[in-house]
Amino acid sequence: MAGNGSCENCANYVYDEEYEYYICEVDLDEDEMMRFLSGNVRACPWFRLDDEYRIVRKQI
Repeated sequence: MAGNGSCENCANYVYDEEYEYYICEVDLDEDEMMRFLSGNVRACPWFRLDDEYRIVRKQI
C-alpha cells in the first residue's frame, strides 16, 4: 500500500516465524483485501509508523 507509507515501515507489518514471511496484522474484510492485493489503494488507513524507539523514550 502506498501513500502514508510503505508496508515495510508499518508497525502492523510483522514477520511470521511459522510461515517465514511478513504479514499485515490488520484484520481486513474481503473488499479491503481485494483492494490491498490489487494495489488499488492510494493511502493505507491503518498505516502506523514502526517506531522501535518509542518505548525507550517513554522510559527515559
